[in-house]
Amino acid sequence: MKSTPEACGPYMPNTVEIHIKRREKMGAPQRWEIFEIPYRPNLNVISCLMEIRKNPVTKSGQKTTPPSWDMNCLEQVCGICTMVINGRVRQSCSALIDNLDQPIKLEPMSKFPNVRDLQVDRSQMFDHLKRVHAWIELDGSHDLGPGPRMDQEDVMERYAYSRCMTCGCCLEACPQYDEDHYIGPQAIAQVRLFNMHPSGAMDRDERLQALMEEDGITNCGNAQNCVKACPMNIPLTKAIYEENRETVLHGLLGWLKK
Repeated sequence: MKSTPEACGPYMPNTVEIHIKRREKMGAPQRWEIFEIPYRPNLNVISCLMEIRKNPVTKSGQKTTPPSWDMNCLEQVCGICTMVINGRVRQSCSALIDNLDQPIKLEPMSKFPNVRDLQVDRSQMFDHLKRVHAWIELDGSHDLGPGPRMDQEDVMERYAYSRCMTCGCCLEACPQYDEDHYIGPQAIAQVRLFNMHPSGAMDRDERLQALMEEDGITNCGNAQNCVKACPMNIPLTKAIYEENRETVLHGLLGWLKK
């Protein structure tokens, strides 16, 4: 009886083909370069990029510059290695080659300025966090005593929002998000996180006012792509719903006080 591929076990490729969308500097034209490296089990995208960096020669044998990308923790915690892999935004450190279709196509995120190759400037995302005052003020470093008691359900909801690693996946997936048009689900979820805390509620009105600006929460188109793209399973649509309700009440109360 002839042996079949199924009988011999899963097919293992000898090489990995990777297509990288490249750019020399901001404003320069983009181009694709194709690389091929030897396959080995348990490779992730970062490992492949490091292999290419050692010997930056394209599949056709042409010497080129080493590809540029961002990485840090390599544990899907920092979010900095986020890029678009085979059309899906995700972290390259947790993207295993064995789970990806070849050729593997790597692109930078499109919603942030592309600095070089796979690197992007995510400053606007952090600027939005500054705008919504995404922190709790502490008056000095003296002992403040035990923190305020909170309902367990609120604690669990806040924990979910606290897992955000500012990777930008939700912003890349959002059709409304750009630098000027929409503040985005990530900042809105952080408003929810800090407004739910008894101490953070001191700056509640300031955060809600930030969400009521021209590029604020009303620009959400309810596509719900953000919650599907989030690698940390953060309930972003719940945060948007709750903060939308809060901003409406805040606006009505402000109007009645006039």
